[in-house]
Amino acid sequence: MEITEVIIANGHENVLSTNKTTLEITKETHLTKKGNCILAVSANKGLADLNSEFKEALRKDNARLTVTIETGKIIEIVKASGNPQLILTHPTDVVIRKSSYICDRTLAIQADKAAVDVSRKLVEKLTNPEQEARITLTVNV
Repeated sequence: MEITEVIIANGHENVLSTNKTTLEITKETHLTKKGNCILAVSANKGLADLNSEFKEALRKDNARLTVTIETGKIIEIVKASGNPQLILTHPTDVVIRKSSYICDRTLAIQADKAAVDVSRKLVEKLTNPEQEARITLTVNV
C-alpha cells in the first residue's frame, strides 16, 4: 500500500540547512538563523493537517517514508522510517530525524539525511523567499 501527501512551502533568506540530525518544514513564516534545520517555511500543512489514512500507514511497524523535495529541476530524496509511537499532531512543524527520538513534531525517524546532507544547490534556491518547494511524502507499508 502506498499513500501520498504533498506539502507546498517557500524558501526564506535565513535558510541555512546545516543541522546534522534533523530536517524541518514549517508553516511558520518567520525564520532566524538559529533554525538551522529548517529547509522551507510558509508550508500549507503541518503534521496535524495530514490525513488520517496517511498517519495510520506511517504508524505501521514496517512503514517506510520517501520524502521528495523539488524546487524547479532540483530534486532531493530522503528515506526514513515510520513508527507505531508517532504522535503526528503538531500544528505547524514537520520534522524528519536521523535519530529515533519521537515527539509531536516528528514525522519520521532513522532518516538517511538531515538538513546538512541536502544538496547545496537546493539550499541555495531555498534562500530565495519567492522559491516554492514541493515536498511529496510517500509512505509504503
